[in-house]
Amino acid sequence: MKAARIVLVVVGVLVIAFGASVLVTSVSPKRIGGLAAWLLGAVILHDAILSPFVVGAGLLLRRAGRSLRAWVLVVVQAAIVLGSVLALVVLPEIAAKRHGQKNPTILPFDYGTRLLIVEGVLLLVVVAVLVVGVVRARQSVVRGSRTTG
Repeated sequence: MKAARIVLVVVGVLVIAFGASVLVTSVSPKRIGGLAAWLLGAVILHDAILSPFVVGAGLLLRRAGRSLRAWVLVVVQAAIVLGSVLALVVLPEIAAKRHGQKNPTILPFDYGTRLLIVEGVLLLVVVAVLVVGVVRARQSVVRGSRTTG
């Protein structure tokens, strides 16, 4: 286990060094401020909004149904993370399209509608998983009462 951690730390440091070298060689110094602001915003959105939301949803699901299986919680949390990250990635495109662009081929699609469709599909998956999880939990309770009664 200790060797795996060391390997992961070394790989992480190498990836950061590679990213820094690409940043220095390919981004003009005038644009580094904007990039730093974007990265800071991404960290704040992740640590202040996304992570607490996922943890809170997990706690609520555990309280709402203590008999729900772990796989139900995993699917719901994964859908929340996917939906949130997708929204964080697509919202800048939606904003850029509303402001207009010089080249219409850069943002050719209706990103707002597509985001709503994907988020709706994720919501349907979560609802289906919750229904299946609740039904299975009730069935196991009924089976348990039959064997003990």
